[in-house]
Amino acid sequence: MTALPDVFLRAPLAHRAYHDVSAGRPENSRAAIRAAVAAGYGIECDVQLSSDGVAMVFHDYDLGRLTAQKGPVAQQTARALGAIPLLGADDGIPTLAEVLGIVAGQVPLLIEIKDQDGAMGANIGPLEAAVAGALAGYTGPVAVMSFNPHSVSEMARLAPETPRGLTTCAYDADDWPLLNATVRTLLARIPDYDHVGASFISHDARDLTSGVVADLKAKGTPVLCWTIRSPEAETKAREVADNVTFEGYAAALPA
Repeated sequence: MTALPDVFLRAPLAHRAYHDVSAGRPENSRAAIRAAVAAGYGIECDVQLSSDGVAMVFHDYDLGRLTAQKGPVAQQTARALGAIPLLGADDGIPTLAEVLGIVAGQVPLLIEIKDQDGAMGANIGPLEAAVAGALAGYTGPVAVMSFNPHSVSEMARLAPETPRGLTTCAYDADDWPLLNATVRTLLARIPDYDHVGASFISHDARDLTSGVVADLKAKGTPVLCWTIRSPEAETKAREVADNVTFEGYAAALPA
């Protein structure tokens, strides 16, 4: 287990970077990354895999919500994805390597590895390898996390020096219609925390009062949370969480 550096518990983490599409900063865009760095926020971002094995900073599996194109991200090369403009921006989807170059250790970076198995199972590997490859030689504060425990376990194998955590929630059926009840019930208990060598969780803010979160916190586990959208919600979340992932407002920075 590699401990999460304390810097991740200081400045709030900008969800999908400090995005505001009305200001030309779509989520996970270069502009949103630069804005977060300039403001002094930590950054949370997501990665998906291109068809040629490159980690791309993009949340969705499909291009349709965030670009004028449609279809799976995984069916496009990194070069093609980089040429697809994000809605509200002039530039395309960045690679993780590009984002690392922009951040350059100036603020902490939390990377969520999106599940590629489709059922939180063991059919993973290429995206984790791409992330580990991009991180090789990066010296700034960085951590990885995933909803899929198999992904976190693979990162332990590929990049044991990189702090890793589990993205967690109550796994309600309405939020996870494609997961069967057995898997949802199991994952909600966070049974893999020790097994995968996790050193933190990032939990759904709506479920911070759950017993499993309380148990982990009592053992000294750093608790991050997602996604906070107002100062009032942040105040409430911080009754449990050590730090927040926020969007839609300017979270207060520590004095």
